[in-house]
Amino acid sequence: MSESERTVVRPRPKQGRRPSVAEMQTRIGVLEAELAAAHEREAAMAERLRQRTHEHKESLEYQTATSDVLTVISRSTFDLQAVLDTLVETAARLCDAGMAGIAIRSGGLYRYGATFSLDREWRQIVRTMTFAPGRGSVAGRVALEQQPVHIADLAADPEFAVPQAVTIGKVRTALGVPLLREGEPIGVLNVLRQRVEPFTERQIELVRTFADQAVIAMENARLLGELRERTRDLEESLEYQTATSDVLKVISRSTFDLQPILDTLVETGQRLCDSDTAALTIRERDVFRYVATRSHDPAWDAFVRARTFAPGRETTVGRIALSGEVVHIADITTDPDYLPPRSSHDRQNPDYPRRAVAT
Repeated sequence: MSESERTVVRPRPKQGRRPSVAEMQTRIGVLEAELAAAHEREAAMAERLRQRTHEHKESLEYQTATSDVLTVISRSTFDLQAVLDTLVETAARLCDAGMAGIAIRSGGLYRYGATFSLDREWRQIVRTMTFAPGRGSVAGRVALEQQPVHIADLAADPEFAVPQAVTIGKVRTALGVPLLREGEPIGVLNVLRQRVEPFTERQIELVRTFADQAVIAMENARLLGELRERTRDLEESLEYQTATSDVLKVISRSTFDLQPILDTLVETGQRLCDSDTAALTIRERDVFRYVATRSHDPAWDAFVRARTFAPGRETTVGRIALSGEVVHIADITTDPDYLPPRSSHDRQNPDYPRRAVAT
């Protein structure tokens, strides 16, 4: 037999014992448990991923909203109401609250100055109410404690004393956060739900942020108001100084002519005081006579120039002569002592002067 025709015979491997049915079932059980555990790990990872995605999306939404509110604050320096309206609307939307409002302190009481999505009837009621610090209301409780107040169910709160909020406004869960300026409450931001569902810690923190932004907006408005008032005072003072200087120039240039000086004084007084008429009288023995007048009606000027005025309470000039002090009549048509002039310009004429100041 040739080498190529030889057959190599290899020994067969020795086969082991076949597993029993019980052993197979045990192995299958182990595999199924491992598979179930893998599915659980996969589900947990998917849930963590979903949660992180949700938190990231929520955080991004909060940051965007905060940025949007700050943009409104920077653009609405002259309109505080627009800022507060934006704040309450954004807070209600992001906190899935449905309703929100800002109560502003005036004296020792709080009144709502901005509301969002309140029921019409409830909104009308709320706008007429004031809240004092105390435990009977959300705003009052926040003002009293000067920290966030979270009430899971107003209907179950034994101290809550505004039943209309539940019966008319249908409010159940409430969150109130103070608006603090230098540690003092100047307002309260409330977010409200018409269902029993407590707010999350992230939502509470977000409302805190909005409350801080409301304080910034209110402080900006206050400072701007003070600045405008100071600017107005300075402009008015400058205008008065300029007018005084102009009158002094007229006096220096009209040494031999008194009438231009008197006319300038009357015209300047009318302009600076934003009045309809102005006049100047000079005493002649026991009576006073108008020597310079300025109004919108030449007939009126001619009429008063032709009259004389004796001391008495019937006229502003007469009262000055009696008291020697400034006389201010808020409405001469309701002054019982004031005597109407005997001309076509009586007190029923809408063009007749109503308010008078004399010195």
